[in-house]
Amino acid sequence: MIDLRRLHVLRMLDEHGTVTAAAAALYLTPSAVSQQIRLLGRDLGVELLERVGRGVRLTPPARVLLGHADRLYADWERVLAEVTAAPGGGALRICAFPTALAALVAPAAADLRGTTEVEIREAGSAECFALLLAGAADVAVVLPAPDVPPRDDPRFDQQPLLDDPFDLVVPADHRLATAEAVELADAADEAWVGADRCDDSAIVMAACSAAGFTPRIAHGAENWNSVIALVSHGFGVCLMPRLAPIPAHHRVVRIPLRGALVPSRTVLTCVRRGSREQPAIARGLAALAAAGERSPFPLVDGEHDETVPHRHTYRAVSS
Repeated sequence: MIDLRRLHVLRMLDEHGTVTAAAAALYLTPSAVSQQIRLLGRDLGVELLERVGRGVRLTPPARVLLGHADRLYADWERVLAEVTAAPGGGALRICAFPTALAALVAPAAADLRGTTEVEIREAGSAECFALLLAGAADVAVVLPAPDVPPRDDPRFDQQPLLDDPFDLVVPADHRLATAEAVELADAADEAWVGADRCDDSAIVMAACSAAGFTPRIAHGAENWNSVIALVSHGFGVCLMPRLAPIPAHHRVVRIPLRGALVPSRTVLTCVRRGSREQPAIARGLAALAAAGERSPFPLVDGEHDETVPHRHTYRAVSS
């Protein structure tokens, strides 16, 4: 018999590389991690770790076992879906990157009041995957990025939620502020305010390169509120994903881009493979899909005010 809890500890050791790092991710002591893996090896009658210098590495039998672990855990998640299929109840833990938490998770969680207890946690996409794997979250809203697992990772079930296009944001008195839409190349000669995030920054740089220019980044900031404050005071222009809200007191205009070179990022929902049909998780995913269908912007289509962004609904993606 295999204790799946012990197998999970081995899985986390493989994920994090060292006993100490795995222990930190599991909120255990290093000695507890080592003991759980020793007990798992005893149950199977094989050695799962071998010492190399001052560290350890997985043995060939451990690698064989891990080759089956993803399927075993997916099957277990499906069993949980059947066991917990009774109507009502069930807590749900959701994590998300900041703009998705504000625009999607908060309204989705509000819709779930009365049927599901929801615990919400803000985290970067890479941390969201780690929380799912550690069992500390059930649903994540994430962005594809070089430092996160690929879409075909067998441990996770990642599905598109919506496309989040980028708009050009300029000061209210800018020469482009009255335009209904612009080409990205129209801003080639502008000073730019950069958002110092690896995922959004890479999208912006790639889009500008495709439009034939390298943006002159005059200033940078860590969060969107700071970026927009700099734009509002005339320090440059920026590209901003439509999910990110603009506070009304900032005198800026959000202008949609036109043409073939419109940068966009795909927002994904992610769960542990096999867990999608668990009742609380299924309700959470449905609520997130409904939130993605609703526009977070306050203006009526066709209206234009130089102090607030145009309204344009992002396109929900069917899974």
